[in-house]
Amino acid sequence: MASRSSRPWPWWLGLGLIWLAATFADRLWLQLDQRLPAWDQAEYLNSAVDHGRALGLLAGGGWQGWSALLDLSPKIPPLASLVNGSVMAFSGDSPDQASWALAIWQLLLLVVVACWGRQLGGPRFGLLATALMCLAPALAALRVDFTLDLPLTATAMLALWRLGCWYAPAPRGGRWSQALVAAAAVATAVLVKQSALLVLLLPCLWAAGAGLGQPQRRLQTLAALALVLTVALPWLKHNWITTLGGTNRAVIESGAAEGDPSPLSLASLFWYPRLFPAQLGAPMLAVGAAGGALSLCQRRRRADAATGAAAEPPDQDSGPPTESGGTGSGWGWLLGCALAGWLVTSLSPNKDPRYIAPVLPLLVLLLARGWWVLLQAARARFGPWLGAVLLGVGLLGTGATTASERVGELERRAESPVPEAIEAVRQRVGTAPTTVLVIPSTAEVNQHNVSTFGRLGGGQILGRESGKQKREHALVLQQAQWLLLASGDQGTKRKESRQLSRSVRSDGRFERVGSWPWTKGRQLELWQRRAAAPAAVPFDRRFITLARGLEQGPAGLGAVFDAIGPEHQLDGHFLYQARVRRWAEARLSANPNDREALWALALLDVLLNRPAAAEGWFKQLEAVEPANPWPSAYRSVVLLADWRPWQAAAVAEAARLHHDEPVLDGLIHVAGVLGGDLRRIPGTRAAVEAAIASVEARIEAGAKEGR
Repeated sequence: MASRSSRPWPWWLGLGLIWLAATFADRLWLQLDQRLPAWDQAEYLNSAVDHGRALGLLAGGGWQGWSALLDLSPKIPPLASLVNGSVMAFSGDSPDQASWALAIWQLLLLVVVACWGRQLGGPRFGLLATALMCLAPALAALRVDFTLDLPLTATAMLALWRLGCWYAPAPRGGRWSQALVAAAAVATAVLVKQSALLVLLLPCLWAAGAGLGQPQRRLQTLAALALVLTVALPWLKHNWITTLGGTNRAVIESGAAEGDPSPLSLASLFWYPRLFPAQLGAPMLAVGAAGGALSLCQRRRRADAATGAAAEPPDQDSGPPTESGGTGSGWGWLLGCALAGWLVTSLSPNKDPRYIAPVLPLLVLLLARGWWVLLQAARARFGPWLGAVLLGVGLLGTGATTASERVGELERRAESPVPEAIEAVRQRVGTAPTTVLVIPSTAEVNQHNVSTFGRLGGGQILGRESGKQKREHALVLQQAQWLLLASGDQGTKRKESRQLSRSVRSDGRFERVGSWPWTKGRQLELWQRRAAAPAAVPFDRRFITLARGLEQGPAGLGAVFDAIGPEHQLDGHFLYQARVRRWAEARLSANPNDREALWALALLDVLLNRPAAAEGWFKQLEAVEPANPWPSAYRSVVLLADWRPWQAAAVAEAARLHHDEPVLDGLIHVAGVLGGDLRRIPGTRAAVEAAIASVEARIEAGAKEGR
């Protein structure tokens, strides 16, 4: 023990060499692979650029405050994008350069696995587990795939490891420092992606339950919970509405659309285990299973030979401890975390091979135990040198299988002309904020990777998608400045998109300014609005009219919902918002009660997710329009969005004294219940149903009137 603590550098050197070897292989693969980032990868790259710019680290942006920073992560927490954007400030913002961030996350994952393995079975076992981590096919693929799966896996493993250290029996566990570090690690994982809860939820509940049951750990447990909430709640409070909506679409609606098995079915339970041979590699799985079987046989023989005697604890550096070590050995915690992660992930309605990634390192550690048992048996039978040779052969065989699979995934030819098309746009617009409508929708050409290449080096070119519905076509033809079309297959099954492509080609307001060969004999075409064509009408005036229509209540909401989405696709930078705000503020400086200006500013702040500011405008409108119930209703809603249910209830109750409006009744009950007024619970359902029916009827009436 003294030797290991006095000379730790050889172990860290070995760990560093393993990371360097894996990183070299990854950089070589990225150099050979010519594919462009697809939908998810490009979206995460764009998010990293957004956050790097918001921090002032990348060209094209600057610090605008915490609220503006939180705006950039409406559906997924910001931590990974903050780290990735910071790394890109040093590495560069092209896709391959940005992938250096993945090497940092991989380093964190390897350090966690190595340290956890060292606790379980000694330094050499930790290095063996780390080497196997690098050779698992699924984890090797994540190292070159710019998604959140590798950051999520690394931070979830960190959280489980540190939580296990605190959960361990005293004196090894139960210290204040361990509790706070574990809480910080849990908060970190959740701030990378909320799906970290799939692997953390049950272990956290188990550890918290155990902690609350022990007087000496009770305060530590409560302090840890407070720390997690303190770190995670600011983002959740700012983005809770969009997070709920995004999670519903990504998990529930997506799972139903893709035909994934029911969460409570046997097919769901075994959906991920059937992938393990491919994800972990058949050699790794076979050797680990064989070692596990040998370990069981050895334990049985020892139990038979030492009936009634206490088993002698193993030397820490000779191999993983046996189950006789009880919970203190740490293997029970590891196995429990793996089973809990698999079970809860299987219960998620949406299935994807990537979603089980945080569980794979836990399985690798378990399999590494089997490898270690076989190694010890080989050393005992054939001597240490031959045992080491056999281990090397096993690692080489596993590595060769993974390398062969990764080589087969290479795309050595670029199949997308998006960089060339966007460079053509850049030459014409420079750094001016520009929106390009992207009609094709494929992994090689889509709105997200158009934005990725449009924003390189501080660029301001955004890709957006429109025309999925026929009613949007007229607006696109009237307003669009730049479009990317494709000849032949558009990569989408929507006939409306194909119709829009034909309409642009036949419309005299547009001209083709370039084309580039694509796959399947297709051409990617860049079209621009002609200089002589009628100028696009800015959205400003229409927005002001729509905002004023909100004074009609739900009857005016339908028009807002129908208009905002398509307009935001045409103006990805939302340039109209600054112009409308300047106009409204000028009007208010002349007349503080200008209704058009007040409604416009209120709607702007609702769209910008500024509930406190919107509440102020609606409060002014209450005074300007005392006979109108809707300023009070809207004010109550934004107060609820801002987590101020008591004020929301008070506003709705005050308005209800003067207006017989079902929506106000519904808001009174909802705000009351959320504020802790349990007396409201019995009547809440009926009040909410009446409010919904009233809103739907008025929206439908407003739509008919608009037609």
